[in-house]
Amino acid sequence: MSDLRELYQELILDHGRRPRSFGELPDRNREAEGVNPLCGDHLVLHLRVEPGPDGSEPGAAPGSAVVRDVAFKGSGCAISTASASLLTGAIKGKTVAEVEALFARVHAMLTAPTDVAPETEGLGKLAVFSGVREFPARVKCASLPWHTLKRALEGGGKASTE
Repeated sequence: MSDLRELYQELILDHGRRPRSFGELPDRNREAEGVNPLCGDHLVLHLRVEPGPDGSEPGAAPGSAVVRDVAFKGSGCAISTASASLLTGAIKGKTVAEVEALFARVHAMLTAPTDVAPETEGLGKLAVFSGVREFPARVKCASLPWHTLKRALEGGGKASTE
């Protein structure tokens, strides 16, 4: 287990230092801001959501629209930045329904009781955050990008961990 924890720590540090999809997304059509006032994490998440293969308009029918591109900007701790970075890779190319289901799974993993093994199967690299639930203040850092994503899909605005 020690080797697994070290691997998880290294993945978080790597994405925290060199976040993927960091920057502006000029052709975005969805956006939300996320803040964690207790630790100072702040990010803005940009999405480009387009009609799915059935030709429906973005947001018209849940699940028919596809997240074609995603980017974020901002500053925060390594966990928050790594969570946003891994989020971008996990949602790109997925339907809105798939993204919403992924949000629910990640949220359940992060908030699972510490005496119960969290469900991580099928989450891939996102499973690195399963240990964060042992540190309640850090759960907010890891979940902030995900709540910001949910707000962006709902039409924008501000997400907060408080």
